Amino acid sequence: MIGGAWRVGLLYSTTGVTANIEQTQLNAALLAIEEINAAGGVLGRPVEPLHVDGGSNPRRFRDIAARMLGLEGVRLLFGCYMSSVRKAVLPLIDGYRGVLFYPTFYEGFEYSPQAIFTGAVPNQNAFQLAKYVLTKHGQRVFFIASNYSYPYESNRIMADFVTQVRGKVVDEVYIALNAGPEEISRAIKRIRKHSPDVIFSTIVGQATAPFYEAYREAGLDPATMPIASVATSEADIAEMAPGVAEGHIAAATFFDTLATPAARAFVAAYRARFGENAPVPSAAEAAYFQMHLAARALARAGTDEPQRIIAEIKAIEFDAPQGRVRVDAENHHTYLWPRVARLDAKGRFQIIWNPGVRVKPDPYCIAQSLDDWSADFVEQAEPF
Repeated sequence: MIGGAWRVGLLYSTTGVTANIEQTQLNAALLAIEEINAAGGVLGRPVEPLHVDGGSNPRRFRDIAARMLGLEGVRLLFGCYMSSVRKAVLPLIDGYRGVLFYPTFYEGFEYSPQAIFTGAVPNQNAFQLAKYVLTKHGQRVFFIASNYSYPYESNRIMADFVTQVRGKVVDEVYIALNAGPEEISRAIKRIRKHSPDVIFSTIVGQATAPFYEAYREAGLDPATMPIASVATSEADIAEMAPGVAEGHIAAATFFDTLATPAARAFVAAYRARFGENAPVPSAAEAAYFQMHLAARALARAGTDEPQRIIAEIKAIEFDAPQGRVRVDAENHHTYLWPRVARLDAKGRFQIIWNPGVRVKPDPYCIAQSLDDWSADFVEQAEPF
């Protein structure tokens, strides 16, 4: 690119089954771009976002990405939420036509020389969640999930963790992304029948809030049978009535209650821009810091040529709201900071385990033994 703005493509939905979480990612990406431009842009040139609603539809996203890379001449793409969308877009960047920055926690087991993964993989969220709930709540686990690739793979990995402690997966249920009351009710009946110690949920998108509401209406008790999830976020809790999710547990690399100065500053800036009660989930935090990472790589490279961007980003560390992050040069995933939290009566995630370590990404789960985790569980009276 010679002169003019640096154009970047934003692949986020504002409609469809995952619009609630993707809107937060879009917001965070735009916030980062505004901060970059307010500081003078990159090498004196502004960053210009190009966004088209993908409607939570993989085929539509594929077409949008093709147009951005082709007719629009965009080389840097940011976004995708569901794994099905990522898989639809990745082939389009083959041959170094572009770079995809993927900000969503996912099931792992993927690599592309032209993709940067800034969301958590299972050894950075599911591993910690399994260690916590299997130790604290019991080893009879019920799996409930949305019916697409990410939940299937996540459940396979979680089942391995359960097996390691000689626990038991008592049942496994998959529901539609747009599951209605009858489908959710049938799942609740199966949960009641098995009476597990823990419910591991990878329900994603618009069915999340109705599931938690149905759980409460059924009179189930999170003290004895909590829902544990890496997919339920602040964006989902915002769609529930007050208190519905109290007592349930989640693992993520960022919660909007994190009380470090960097986290507080990010949440304050986000809410000043998008509303004082706007949810700020970990997927949004990843969308935010990956834009800053890309801008630094762009400044170092002096070009948005994909191979140059990939080479430069491996040499950068960035003080993200969750902590200092960097991209692993070998697998293109990111060193991140896992945490476990429990929801309080106000629907806020209160951190109950914060080991304070940055975890190297292992997207292929080569050697994940629950016995190897050395950090002790520490119950925190206050979030930090």
